[in-house]
Amino acid sequence: MLSTTPIMFEGKEIVPIQFLKALLPDPATLGPRTVGKTNIGCIFTGKKDGKEKTYYLYNICDHQECYREVGSQAISYTTGVPAMIGASMLLTGKWNKPGVYTAEEFDPDPFMEELNKWGLPWQEDFNPTLVD
Repeated sequence: MLSTTPIMFEGKEIVPIQFLKALLPDPATLGPRTVGKTNIGCIFTGKKDGKEKTYYLYNICDHQECYREVGSQAISYTTGVPAMIGASMLLTGKWNKPGVYTAEEFDPDPFMEELNKWGLPWQEDFNPTLVD
């Protein structure tokens, strides 16, 4: 559906990505009608001090609260805010090493502090119940 190469569909030539765009709602209309919350997190398992550990780091963000604050739903907010913080880390020199690095190779503490400041507070669970 992401192709820009025209194809035949039911006897008519269409461009799949244009067809998909016509079917999907305009993203700008999603904010006022999206209700509920997002949950974004990571579950880490491994050994620490010789003992098996499982750790869950997560954020819950409310769609309607985001819409009231910035005019978009939580998916946009939880995508844009971390990107903005990462750019800020680079521009302020908090993340600055010669060479090419992924975000995970830098000190995470300043980034995590900024998440709290910019409306994406994170929570920790040191004994999460795992669902397979």
